[in-house]
Amino acid sequence: MTTEINAPAGTKIVLGSNQYGKAEVRLVKITRDTDRHQIQDLNVTSQLHGDFTAAHTDGDNGRVVPTDTQKNTVYGLARNGVDAIEEFLVQLGDHFTGEFEWITGGRWAAQQFFWDRINDHDHAFSQNKSEIRTAVLEIGPDGEKSIVAGLEGLTVLKSTGSEFHGFPVDKYTTLKETTDRILATDVTARWRYNPEAVEAGIDYDAVYSSVRSLMLTQFAQTHSYALQQSMYNMGQAVLEAHPEIAEIKMSLPNKHHFLVDLEVFGQDNPNEVFFAADRPYGLIEATLSREGTEANHPVWANIPAFI
Repeated sequence: MTTEINAPAGTKIVLGSNQYGKAEVRLVKITRDTDRHQIQDLNVTSQLHGDFTAAHTDGDNGRVVPTDTQKNTVYGLARNGVDAIEEFLVQLGDHFTGEFEWITGGRWAAQQFFWDRINDHDHAFSQNKSEIRTAVLEIGPDGEKSIVAGLEGLTVLKSTGSEFHGFPVDKYTTLKETTDRILATDVTARWRYNPEAVEAGIDYDAVYSSVRSLMLTQFAQTHSYALQQSMYNMGQAVLEAHPEIAEIKMSLPNKHHFLVDLEVFGQDNPNEVFFAADRPYGLIEATLSREGTEANHPVWANIPAFI
């Protein structure tokens, strides 16, 4: 049975928030100013904000900067260098908001894929798949720049130094308590910079390297009673070391490793042989920030994200 719902007579349909642009522009920049080449491998997305009402309601493209133009702009600006991906996104944002008066802001995002030199060769590389570096720039109508940096797919594992016990038990509980387990996860983290620090200038490459190192160090050194505890220590270390970061969001799937029962083969298993399960998995997510930090900053509304 269906129920008809009729809109009130004279109801006006209005256009809400909208954006458009070119997604996932693949850019590889080789710097050849010396015999020892540098490679930067990016995936760039450009989305513009402004008054595009006429394009939606009337098909009037007078203010629609073609997405192909946005793609070409990525390549044109890259000719003069990319530097840190956050700085490259700022160049893109400044270009579009400065070139077209009706562009009031936008969202520019990038992923960076890493390459390692083959035997320290000057111009031969192998792709490093340890993680992907990420960045998002959003420019609001008031011109304020909000930058969220991050990483995803950083796989880590501890073969001991992790426990899990003291949890509630009901009739559906089958998990056994343990004082020694494998702890493994794929780290995804995003951190938002203070707008004041963005205006003053940030060494984004140095901060990225430091944040990565701090998180890895805390994961390794924390004797973990829960993945939540490890995650908290990782985020806390980042915020304590970097006042230019306002908050950090983290998503850590628990990559379960189950001890294999070898008794059926007449063998013991002293915590050495495991089955690595890919799903289902526990998913631990949280936001850490300094007291007084603005909750639910607008930039997060336009970033597919977790908590």
